[in-house]
Amino acid sequence: MLEFSAKSLELKDKLQKFMDEYIYPNELAYAEQLANAENRFAPLPLMDELKAIAKSQGLWNLFIPEEHGDYSPHGGLTFFDYAPLAELMGRVTWCPEVFNCNAPDTGNMEVFMNYATKEQQEAWLTPLLEGEIRSSYAMTEPQVASSDATNIELRIEKDGDEWILNGRKWFITGAMYERTKIFIVMGKSDPENPSRHLQQTQVLVPKNTPGITLVRPLTTLGYDDAPIGHAEIIFDNVRVPLSNVLLGEGRGFEIAQGRLGPGRMHHCMRLIGAAQRSLELACQRVNSRTTFGKPLSKHQSVREDISRCFSEIEMARLLVLKTSYKIDTQGVPDSVDMIAATKTTVPLLVQNIIDRCMQMHGAGGLTEDYFMAEAFNYARWCRQADGPDQVHQMALGKKIIDRYADQ
Repeated sequence: MLEFSAKSLELKDKLQKFMDEYIYPNELAYAEQLANAENRFAPLPLMDELKAIAKSQGLWNLFIPEEHGDYSPHGGLTFFDYAPLAELMGRVTWCPEVFNCNAPDTGNMEVFMNYATKEQQEAWLTPLLEGEIRSSYAMTEPQVASSDATNIELRIEKDGDEWILNGRKWFITGAMYERTKIFIVMGKSDPENPSRHLQQTQVLVPKNTPGITLVRPLTTLGYDDAPIGHAEIIFDNVRVPLSNVLLGEGRGFEIAQGRLGPGRMHHCMRLIGAAQRSLELACQRVNSRTTFGKPLSKHQSVREDISRCFSEIEMARLLVLKTSYKIDTQGVPDSVDMIAATKTTVPLLVQNIIDRCMQMHGAGGLTEDYFMAEAFNYARWCRQADGPDQVHQMALGKKIIDRYADQ
């Protein structure tokens, strides 16, 4: 039977105590600070206070894998051992940043660890690991179907000792945040290359570079996800040095493939926490409300829904853990089948679980009085983030057919 390591269990216990002492009691205060902020995309004082406490307790950079353990106070964790920690953090949508474990920064930090030069790491990875700055990953574009990453059109051209970027990006998470200082931008540098997967390059673009325009913040189901947010951006003759290239010209698609797999798993881990908390709240709710002369918990349909939620959470959690174990033992490239299965199953499953739990709360379930509406939004946009479900299902279906068709 698979078991979590002693380090994982110790960190989970510390994290649970932190959640009970500092996160849950501050949910209302966080919402009030955000509601009263002059700029919704500015850092909140409460976040900085909680970060300092988390760092002092060693609950910092928990996401870092073992191979990069030197960057972490705990020496790094396997995917399997990180899963229960991410699940706990997923119970409150904003709290992963408290522990420097929020998207897109975790994925971007791993990009810097795996693909950046020493100079690039010193400039950007070090302050990201310290939580001093934030970052964005600029890939998706409004004018093309970005579900096929080879479609992207932002041009990256050489001019002397500089790259020139021209194009438009959108749904760029973190771009609105005042503390975001660096963009990792993917575009086409060699559109005539016969290999569609060698046409792309990724370059580092400081947010304050001339020619960058933050057009507008974007919403998902009405949520602007402040203060981190999502943005539409224009790059108009943006110039950066050739040394700002990541890994090398024409290797952008390779970087994207390496980055997005782990990020998909982190989202699914957090979604398990959102689903579990929704179930717990639903059980408390149905035991405290009465309709037609008896508690909601006595109604057959309610019990059936609670049962279904419990079973589906257990299935989703086991799928996440099995995939995490495969990544740990066989690596990301050999785990793409399980990553795709997890990415296309867990968000939809969790979306439906939260929907049932919202229903048990009546009209209140649709309000911000409870965390479920925002969690539902998170689950829904995860079905688009890091590639829409249909693309992963198409690739996974082909892989499975090839695996068994000739047996």
